[in-house]
Amino acid sequence: MEVNGVSLWVEDFGDPADPAILLIHGAGESLLAWDDAFVRRLVAGGRRVIRYDSRDAGRSTTYPAGSPGYTLRDLVADAVGVLDALGVRTAHLVGMSQGSAVAQLVALDHPERTASLTLASSSPGGPGHENPDLPGMSPALQDFFTEEAPAPDWTDRDAVIAYLVASERPFAAASRPFAEEVRRANAGRVVDRAADIAAQLSNPFLIDPGQPWRHRLGRIAVPALVFHGAEDPLFPVEHGQALAAEIPGARFVAMPATGHEVFPEAQWDLVVPALLAHTAA
Repeated sequence: MEVNGVSLWVEDFGDPADPAILLIHGAGESLLAWDDAFVRRLVAGGRRVIRYDSRDAGRSTTYPAGSPGYTLRDLVADAVGVLDALGVRTAHLVGMSQGSAVAQLVALDHPERTASLTLASSSPGGPGHENPDLPGMSPALQDFFTEEAPAPDWTDRDAVIAYLVASERPFAAASRPFAEEVRRANAGRVVDRAADIAAQLSNPFLIDPGQPWRHRLGRIAVPALVFHGAEDPLFPVEHGQALAAEIPGARFVAMPATGHEVFPEAQWDLVVPALLAHTAA
């Protein structure tokens, strides 16, 4: 699909007459972050579900690794552009991590396109913006970044898969067993689908986030639901609580045994009913 001068891979599920949910993945991920079975449960609940690869993700337009030719605001315009291309007037936005930042800005800058917000694993404002009143990342995650392994040979599939799995481990909940074989299988699908896996795992973290917008969150006027992992090592749970507190009327839901990760299957019985109820209006 051509959107704002770039090609974005978009997948559309369910009855077009049903309320639309737009899933916006995080940095370094692709639409595969939203598990097929998770999508099917939303569709079975009477929702039209749209997921897409952002720039530098999956099968969408890529830029040279280390040189992203876009900003966070371009990703915001892309989310709206996907809705335009599909003829969707308003959608329920579901964003994870960087995708949550995109969703916050769509709600602020394009409120007429936003039916509701669901924000997961996020913080008030966006990536690259400091929130000194909130706790920083865990010491273990700080150590991981300090001692981070060098990038693999991007042409070596096995090495890239191993790198992906090792990179996910410190973000997962410590209280839940790390499902390495499942993660390895998922990483293989991610690598095999990526037009440029080096760009996918680097460029989204380098983009300009633009001006902070935490001070604008009180202007969001749509229903908001905030999920947050109780063991998130990147954004401790206080970030999610603060985000919910700053959006008028927002509801906060803590996910036990969850780190900085897209809704684990063990939490679907919590997340899916809450999400369906939130998007029913």
